[in-house]
Amino acid sequence: MALLLSCNSLSKSYGARPLFDDISLGIQEGERIGLIGPNGSGKSTMMKIFAGEVDPDSGTVAARRNARVAYLPQEDIFPEGSTPLSVMEAALEGQGMDETERMVEVQMMLGQIGFADPEQPMDTLSGGWRKRTAIARELLRKPDLLLLDEPTNHLDLEAIMWLEGLLTSSSFAFVLISHDRYFLENCTARVIELNRVYPQGYLSVDGKYSDFLDGKEAFLSAQATLQDALETKVKREVEWLRRGPQARTTKAQYRIDEAGRMIGQLADVRDRNNSDQTAKIDFASTGRKTREMIVANGIGKAYGDHKLFSDLSFTLSPGVKIGLLGPNGSGKTSLIKILTNEIAPDSGTVKRADKLRIVMFDQARKQLDLTQSLRYALAGDNDTVRYRDGFIHVVSWAKRFLFRSEQLEVPISRLSGGERSRILIAQLMLQPADLLILDEPTNDLDIPSLEVLEESLTDFPGAMVLVTHDRYLLDRLSSEILALDGRGNTRFFSSLYQWEQAQKPPAPVKAAPQEKPRRPRSEDNTQRISRNELRELEKMEEKILAAEEAVTTLQAQLNDPEVVSDYKRLQKVTDEIAGAEHHVTLLYARWEELEAKK
Repeated sequence: MALLLSCNSLSKSYGARPLFDDISLGIQEGERIGLIGPNGSGKSTMMKIFAGEVDPDSGTVAARRNARVAYLPQEDIFPEGSTPLSVMEAALEGQGMDETERMVEVQMMLGQIGFADPEQPMDTLSGGWRKRTAIARELLRKPDLLLLDEPTNHLDLEAIMWLEGLLTSSSFAFVLISHDRYFLENCTARVIELNRVYPQGYLSVDGKYSDFLDGKEAFLSAQATLQDALETKVKREVEWLRRGPQARTTKAQYRIDEAGRMIGQLADVRDRNNSDQTAKIDFASTGRKTREMIVANGIGKAYGDHKLFSDLSFTLSPGVKIGLLGPNGSGKTSLIKILTNEIAPDSGTVKRADKLRIVMFDQARKQLDLTQSLRYALAGDNDTVRYRDGFIHVVSWAKRFLFRSEQLEVPISRLSGGERSRILIAQLMLQPADLLILDEPTNDLDIPSLEVLEESLTDFPGAMVLVTHDRYLLDRLSSEILALDGRGNTRFFSSLYQWEQAQKPPAPVKAAPQEKPRRPRSEDNTQRISRNELRELEKMEEKILAAEEAVTTLQAQLNDPEVVSDYKRLQKVTDEIAGAEHHVTLLYARWEELEAKK
């Protein structure tokens, strides 16, 4: 494979804080790379350096001549007053196409991403539809290398699966930053983690995300073994140095130098091994044993003519963990508001246990006052927080969520999305709960923090309602899945896998050709079937089945995003389908003719 982009000795710092140092790597044609790392490791900054939007402090980035690089940032920015249609048209300006070609490309892309009204103002669209528009805009530019920074943010599960299919069938190379482990597993063939735990500042492993986990475990195990060996050697050399002047002759000077070198190496290894820290998350339960915390009986909700759901019944008891699925606008938020008594259902009843304690994580993080300092958000006016049966100093409490002591006076507005999520989790952990309602709690959290969050939620003994596009989290935590389809229907599934299977269109049934009624032979009919024609007739059913299979195979290409987005390929496939269907028609006619002769 040819090299598309190469980076040599990249370094970048913000103020006195280094993000990464002396990183060198290359990206080949057609590569599918996942870029991961803890919050603050510099993933987004490195992506901006790849895209040419940020300059490194040192080092170089070189792209292949005439290579087209497209960049999808975390925030979707569009011109004021724009529409999906105008955004798509603008993306093709300067591409050397005539007006007809541009309109065909734009209309096909708009159809592919599912816009009902392409002239709707962008500022009225949901985050999910804005993200789809941003992805489509970059795809229209036909990149050789596509850079995607958290592309699944704001997308519902169906949209994530659409994007997954698009990327896995693509011919271009891409680098994506994501904390969605299933997305990484299904889309990537190489995973790179930026992390100071590695001597080079990163670890690159070819294969899926699961292969990366194996490689990381092997590397860290070897590094821990190295630390043990170095500690033994350093201890031996220090004991030798303490024996006195007679042991430290000029001839033994090399041992003194070697001891100093090993002590420095040991310090580096220890520092790397201790740098891989994760937040400590643990939700507290009230321990309530009430069997029926919330009982929803036949509830329904609609806004005008748009019905969200109806006749929905379920019970939340200790240990019941419901994963809530549905496209954007299907009613997930309205259902949560009904459960928390923020709004009333249009029909049905909701019965809550007396003095029910509900703790909720709001994806918009409206509970946070961005003008407050980190210290005040964590502990108010106090120097300590009361957690369970004891008190913890605010510095230790902050450290538990990976905050440094010098950040305590920083306003929340200056903190990242992942840091704000950790603040909100820290606040919720101080509130014992009967019922946890978590609305997209994984947004902006790095993978190590997600793993700790999962452990805490797995052990939580109360009831839980979970809304998330993180399939791994849903799969691991949910005791059942409640799916809303956005058209007023609801359905429970026993697992995420069962829900995914239900989304697939039913496989076409390949029926054998129907036997055509035989035409009665008249006494004066002198036509006779020959031996060769009889052999042809015997193989005709097999030929027809093969021809129909060829039609089905060609029609399946119409679901391929790469084909649909390429007008010339789409036209070619359409012509081939027409030819294949005509061939089937001719075979049926010949079969009928031979049957008549027989």
